[in-house]
Amino acid sequence: MAESPVTVYQGGTLAQQVLSTAPEGMLIAPVWRRIAAFAIDVIAMSLLLHVMTRFTFLEILISWSYLAEDVRYASSFLMTWAIFFASLWLYWKYTGRAYGRSLGQRAFRIAIVHDNGTLLESHHFGPRAFHKLRYLIPVLGWLLGLRDVLRARSKSAEYRTSIDVSNHTVAAVDWSLPSDTRLNLK
Repeated sequence: MAESPVTVYQGGTLAQQVLSTAPEGMLIAPVWRRIAAFAIDVIAMSLLLHVMTRFTFLEILISWSYLAEDVRYASSFLMTWAIFFASLWLYWKYTGRAYGRSLGQRAFRIAIVHDNGTLLESHHFGPRAFHKLRYLIPVLGWLLGLRDVLRARSKSAEYRTSIDVSNHTVAAVDWSLPSDTRLNLK
């Protein structure tokens, strides 16, 4: 007998169908929201650093020719990149500890929770912030980001990026979480 063209609906949300531990009604955040939240965070911090350095930070950050110049120029270029990475790591770590997510994620109503829908403890935000820095590495970071965008759209990858998998987290839509979890998000 041929396979039936009719499929039976199994019920539950996408998160429940993909993750067996997801609470009832939890929705996975769309990948476009995650990209937009990340972009807002990086742009906001870059502009803040640019203003704080009297409008020289971004010019030095993108001036790869500094590496071919004098040692003084090369060291200022490398120091600028170190400040860029450190400031974003601190931003993601401490906004995560304070609000349970970054300000960009908050703007797009994304909550980063454990696989079972519970909130992350404060010690999880440092490693997660460090893993996010890989997307900022020129060229290589963009390729890793593209790979994770494709993973976040794939049911076989459980709609999770490599950062989510390594940290046992899920990016959920905040209003779809259980009320006790939602009340603890700031």
